[in-house]
Amino acid sequence: MIDGLGAAIGGINAQTRRMDALGNDIANVNTSGYKPVRASTGTPDFSQSALEETGQPLDLAIEGDGFFQVTRAGGQLGLVRSGAFSVDASGYLVTATGDRVYPPVQLPSGASPESLAVDPSGAATVNGRQLGQVQIVTVPAPGGLIENPDGTLGATPASGAVVPAAASQVRQGTLETSGTDLASATVEEIATRTAFTASVGSLHAYDEMLGALIELASREDAQ
Repeated sequence: MIDGLGAAIGGINAQTRRMDALGNDIANVNTSGYKPVRASTGTPDFSQSALEETGQPLDLAIEGDGFFQVTRAGGQLGLVRSGAFSVDASGYLVTATGDRVYPPVQLPSGASPESLAVDPSGAATVNGRQLGQVQIVTVPAPGGLIENPDGTLGATPASGAVVPAAASQVRQGTLETSGTDLASATVEEIATRTAFTASVGSLHAYDEMLGALIELASREDAQ
């Protein structure tokens, strides 16, 4: 009986976590470079998503494995897959939240974003002048990465240290689409809600059975 109650509560907790993850996946269906969470492992699925040409010079996509590095607000390095960049007031290439690409890439004063050229190796130039390198890095075990509070990813002992992603390339004027498949996520959300309802029903049934047994035991003790 107690085992049944524990199983029902465990099912409720598991389905609640999965519904939260699916809700986040669906909310990010239009977020560039977003990676949905695998149901089996609870970790992001870092598989390559489709690449979509935008024609915008500050839009960069990774073709292959890996991440862009950025400098977070506290000075630590973080990893991001999305390359929807812009230029800050000082001319540095930054993310939507203002984190600067690392190593820094700074446009010369007066240079327009349209003058920026980034080749597949990540070499960044303006009118032939070398500005720096947009690096792509990876880790031995991406499933061991942690999500930082600001949405970037961080390396851990489980993921291994950051290393260059030698086989990957940068695609300028392109963004990687979200990895969320809306139709599949919606179907899975319905299935998860059904499983949640079943777990709640099982919990209620076990609770009623336990209450009946306690009442019966109390009557027998009173006799």
